[in-house]
Amino acid sequence: MGRPVVHFEICVADYPKHVEFYSKAFDWKIDDNNPMHYGMVTTGGEGGINGGIMKAEGFIHPYLTFYIHVDSLEDSLKTIESLGGKTVVQPMDIPGVGRTAFFKDPQGHILGLFTPAMKG
Repeated sequence: MGRPVVHFEICVADYPKHVEFYSKAFDWKIDDNNPMHYGMVTTGGEGGINGGIMKAEGFIHPYLTFYIHVDSLEDSLKTIESLGGKTVVQPMDIPGVGRTAFFKDPQGHILGLFTPAMKG
């Protein structure tokens, strides 16, 4: 069975401008009322996925990526590297949400992996 895309992320230099742009252009609901001020995007489309928007600052540059659900970040990164990809961010925790890591495919595209936190 294939691994689904479960989240997209847009990182922008001008956060307020892009929140307004995406919410008006696509009628997305964007809620950044959380401790990280991360804009949680609800697309509302049937069969679509939700995502997030955040401000590029410090060492984080603007980017666009999506996250793929996997059972094991470590095992997936080993497979990716054996196929010519490269780990760019080692697995890290997102408290209360799960774990993530980033990799480059052989062409240099950066994508995310995601494993949700265990419930219960």
